[in-house]
Amino acid sequence: MNPYIQYMYSYPHKTAYGPLSGISLEDYTPFLAGEGHGLYLHIPFCQSKCGYCNLFSVTGQDTGRMDRYLHAVERQCRQYKELLEVHKTVFSELVIGGGTPLLLTESQLSGIFEILETYFVFREDREAVIETAPNQTSREKLEILRQAHITRISMGVQSFSDQELKILRRQHSAKSAREAMSLLKEYHFPCINMDFIYGIPGQTVETLLASLREALTFEPDEIFLYPLYIKHGASLQGISKEGFGPCTEDAGFQYREACGYLRAEGYRQDSMRRFVKSRKARGYSECGLGTSLALGCGGRSYLGNLHFCSPYAITRTDCLTQLDTFEHTEDYRIVTHGILLTEEEMRRRYVIRHLLIRPGLLCRQYQKHFGSCAEEDYPILEKWKTMGYLCQKGDFLTLTERGMELSDYLGPQLISEEIREKMREWDRSHGETGTFISGQPKEL
Repeated sequence: MNPYIQYMYSYPHKTAYGPLSGISLEDYTPFLAGEGHGLYLHIPFCQSKCGYCNLFSVTGQDTGRMDRYLHAVERQCRQYKELLEVHKTVFSELVIGGGTPLLLTESQLSGIFEILETYFVFREDREAVIETAPNQTSREKLEILRQAHITRISMGVQSFSDQELKILRRQHSAKSAREAMSLLKEYHFPCINMDFIYGIPGQTVETLLASLREALTFEPDEIFLYPLYIKHGASLQGISKEGFGPCTEDAGFQYREACGYLRAEGYRQDSMRRFVKSRKARGYSECGLGTSLALGCGGRSYLGNLHFCSPYAITRTDCLTQLDTFEHTEDYRIVTHGILLTEEEMRRRYVIRHLLIRPGLLCRQYQKHFGSCAEEDYPILEKWKTMGYLCQKGDFLTLTERGMELSDYLGPQLISEEIREKMREWDRSHGETGTFISGQPKEL
């Protein structure tokens, strides 16, 4: 049994999206009325493509190309502003992802914050998140982030072993990661996150724990621990037998040892991947029904039952084609690609999003939103309880430690057959077999 089927960071996957017609963003902007919404900006540029990466990003682009992209983003912002003003939209969260956002020049980086503040209204205490990488973390750019009141910075370190970084085809060294983290600590951002990967070919429990021990010397507020997934479009694809999933058979052992170490060091585990250094009790935050508007090419928007984005692209050629299309778009208010979720799919999304993070699925909230009982709607949940993967804690359905470890196996079992078939169709049309979902996982 392969416990690494699919990382369920969202539902449904973009490969289930398709062409849409007759849909205007204006009809869905009432979902963005008032406060409490997220704004996402995608910066699709990188210094180099990591060996495991199949995200929407391109390398080798000069400042002129980046300028054209940012000019297009500003045109998009201007059109969106006209739609949002009537609803008095106030965003409570800003996320800038990529790609590598700090690959932008200092002038470009300052410019995007000016654009965002010009066209959108943010709550005074808004959260602001940005991603960075060691080679792009400079004092000058961190000063810009401090002036922009960034509240969380996530750095992709992945390993403090130069050999493992070489295998992953990362362009930074362990030394540059140490220097970047030391510099980052000087600025006292409210939250600093470090990303690490396990299941790297040749990696051992000892080398993984050595990286984590060194990470803790920087006292990060959060650590994300990712299994190495290698999927279609990633340059490391040939080294994995199945094309996806961690490449070492003892990845599960590495995971358990890493979890035990981080928990012993005072980190609270909130999901299979997320570990938080916090004295505060874990709070409950609803997800799955929230609203988020994406800017740029590659990000996706969630407005009620409408999810939309640019067509899914992985290869360099496809990504550049989508960038060209985005930059030459005249009316960004016309939605041309995405999915309209049925009520059934909205229920599944809510269950998946809550079950895979702690404290879990709050049963009375599910009842309130959908007028039914989650365990009756999805009998497999009761089966997972009898198998020790799920337990009842008060009014919450919560994954056990074993269930948490199997998140990437259990989550895909909740994908509907309709969505599964759309994903298979994407695979077929792109000449792949089981790239993102290889049929229905066998039940344990």
